[in-house]
Amino acid sequence: MNWLAFKEKLDLYEKLMRLDKPIGILLLLWPTLWALWLSAQGRPEWTIGVVFVLGTVLMRSAGCVINDYADRDFDKHVERTKERPLTAGRVTTQEALLLFVFLCLLAFALVLVLENSLLIWLSLPAVFLAASYPFTKRFFAIPQAYLGIAFGFGIPMAYAAHLDMVPAEAWWLLLANVFWAVAYDTEYAMVDRDDDLKIGIKTSAITFGRFDVAAVMFCYVMTLAIIGWIGWSNALGWPFYLSLGVAAGIMGVHYTWIRGRERMPCFKAFLHNNYVGAAIFVGIVVDYLIR
Repeated sequence: MNWLAFKEKLDLYEKLMRLDKPIGILLLLWPTLWALWLSAQGRPEWTIGVVFVLGTVLMRSAGCVINDYADRDFDKHVERTKERPLTAGRVTTQEALLLFVFLCLLAFALVLVLENSLLIWLSLPAVFLAASYPFTKRFFAIPQAYLGIAFGFGIPMAYAAHLDMVPAEAWWLLLANVFWAVAYDTEYAMVDRDDDLKIGIKTSAITFGRFDVAAVMFCYVMTLAIIGWIGWSNALGWPFYLSLGVAAGIMGVHYTWIRGRERMPCFKAFLHNNYVGAAIFVGIVVDYLIR
């Protein structure tokens, strides 16, 4: 294989892993960072932080690969996804599976670096969740809830890394992430609703029907309520609550974008959730810094 062919193949793998679209990494990273700071009372160990950031990139990439493998026959019928490398036949299914396994092994190697047995055991369901999520769209009415668990499993792992245990707080924070994921991924599903109805994929946008906008806003409220309660139980102060106010304001803007149910405004709202996660993270960090 010459250099140009090799470079072209790497570019295809990059697109398969969606490294050119970092929003998924960010939506996975923010709740992980919330958990790292809360579990360490604002002083996370840098080695643990590096491992989790790198692990987030690897597992999101692996999730995208297996998602495209699972949806390869569906994606060809969706305007937005029909040119993805696997669906378009530019990457083989064998290549995709090998890439998925390689990324998972790299992530597992990172976990081994921390030499934490509980963390090692938790990494097993984390891989299972990432691998199985794409297939839930065949039979779960709200697969976005499953996505929230998969995207948020770095939360109990972060607590395990710092505390060598997973307290109830971690599971509550995971629940908050489930509500957040249902909210932002319903916005995403609203973009593809017409195509998904034609090909028979189940999504929250289809399940909620005409109550989709109300469901998104309800999930936003539950996200803020649970995170606010966690902050209160950790005696966080005004910077944290100010950040929740900013996040609530951003969510309010999203309502103005999605209420018309038009594709591009809904997609814009989905992408904009990066700022929700960032605002909450900044509030947690600043609160601990000024103590």
